[in-house]
Amino acid sequence: MTAAVYVVSIDPQASTVWWANRITNLPFDFSQEHETPENLKILKDTGAQVHVVANQKGGVGKTTTTLNLAAVAAEVLQKSDSLLHVFIDTPGSLQDENLLLEALKYAHDVLVPMPPEGLAFDPTARTIEKVIKPTGLPFRVIINNWDPRDGKADLEDTQAYVEAQGWPQASTPIRRYKVHTRASVEGKVVTQYQRNRVALEAREDFFKLALELGYGGAV
Repeated sequence: MTAAVYVVSIDPQASTVWWANRITNLPFDFSQEHETPENLKILKDTGAQVHVVANQKGGVGKTTTTLNLAAVAAEVLQKSDSLLHVFIDTPGSLQDENLLLEALKYAHDVLVPMPPEGLAFDPTARTIEKVIKPTGLPFRVIINNWDPRDGKADLEDTQAYVEAQGWPQASTPIRRYKVHTRASVEGKVVTQYQRNRVALEAREDFFKLALELGYGGAV
């Protein structure tokens, strides 16, 4: 039996590595490949579905999205006779676009986290229109880090903007919770949160998103 889920980081900032190394019981296999992107070629021979998490704006939640979706998929699938899903965390900068383009060569789809903030709109648009769309890959925007305490105006404005661009978007937004921001320091992923009301609500978003995206098994 082998792990059903694998996470690869090609982000030179290596925030995924820092987080993953703090997790006592990592629920998936993991590697850092920003210095060896040629190693991504082996992904095409695994038969796994490869999901690239991309946005050339930093701080939009790519690493949180990558690790938590991978953790949920790993919990649902447990062990497997084969690798089923690969999640690739990518750089949040224009300077490292070559690394993102390399990952897209082997992707089956692309997830684009986007916070409901005006400053994220233009960088997200550039990533989608200039980098992702030319590949012909299916992609979906995930509205991330929405704080419900601020009301629904920012969420609805962002959803309307995404719809106006004609971009596919997930119907499940990821809400902002302090438990998510503490998780990297505490060395946890969403499936390892404490069983209290707030943590369960935070977990729910990622489980609902994984279910919506079909990451509960082979696609």
